[in-house]
Amino acid sequence: MQKAWHICKKIFLWLFILQFVYILFCKWINPPITLTQTASLLTGNGLHRDYVSFNEMSPNIKLAVMASEDQLFPEHNGFDIKAIKKAMTYNKKHATKVRGASTISQQVAKNVFLWQGRTFIRKGLEVYFTFMIEKAWSKKRILEMYLNVAEMGKGIFGVQAAAKAFFNKDAKNLTRSEAAMIAAALPNPKVFTVKPLSNYVARRYPEIMRQMDNLDGDEGIDDLTK
Repeated sequence: MQKAWHICKKIFLWLFILQFVYILFCKWINPPITLTQTASLLTGNGLHRDYVSFNEMSPNIKLAVMASEDQLFPEHNGFDIKAIKKAMTYNKKHATKVRGASTISQQVAKNVFLWQGRTFIRKGLEVYFTFMIEKAWSKKRILEMYLNVAEMGKGIFGVQAAAKAFFNKDAKNLTRSEAAMIAAALPNPKVFTVKPLSNYVARRYPEIMRQMDNLDGDEGIDDLTK
């Protein structure tokens, strides 16, 4: 038992070191592949992606995802406590309709380092990785990573692949309305489609555009859209 415990401690130590090195690796270099992307390949949905730098992304798509997914992104430390409390209250009353409260940082932690799902183990690891990237990376790097790895259509990962697939253009040339459509699909891009335009996206993207207008001029938001 003592020998087995010693082996387990060594394995745990090496796993801790390796994950820490990988977090630092991803501070500068995009992940070769993620578990979600691997699952997309294995399930037959394919893998269409083309990593681009932050400067090659339109300010419109940066603004659109913050307006849609996480308006407090420049200010929080990775977690939106008020949104989490609201989601918990809602989910207690609506057992069959679960509402999430994940920030962009939490979604990056899940998409880059973990797998999809709602188990307690995965959520616990998501908290850890969210804390780590908020400490080790900049907000711009977190947003850049989000826009490169988020699934934006069936088998389509990242804003460059989405811009090419839906609008036949580069990510740096996305208009406000096009960016808002992509952002509208993010909660469930396999169902809420940009091409063909689903009813949900058609209803949702004008509201995102209004939120984008409201956020224009916010100092923290503007710093991240440059």
